Amino acid sequence: MEEVNLIFEATKFAILGMGTVFIFLLIMVYVLNIQAKIVGKFFPDKKKEEPTKQIKDDKKIVAVITGAIMAYKRGN
Repeated sequence: MEEVNLIFEATKFAILGMGTVFIFLLIMVYVLNIQAKIVGKFFPDKKKEEPTKQIKDDKKIVAVITGAIMAYKRGN
């Protein structure tokens, strides 16, 4: 009889411990979501630069590199 009582007590404490951790993790998730909304409200993301200007610059760089490679190949 004593062994059955010990197994029941151990199972009860295991379930209680896992339940406590689960509830804590749920509370933590909700608090972090609320915190993210508050921080996002006071510190919004910075606007990104126009990507079209960067693409035009990239095309110029590609043209210059291509020209340099072609000039090098002609020289050898």
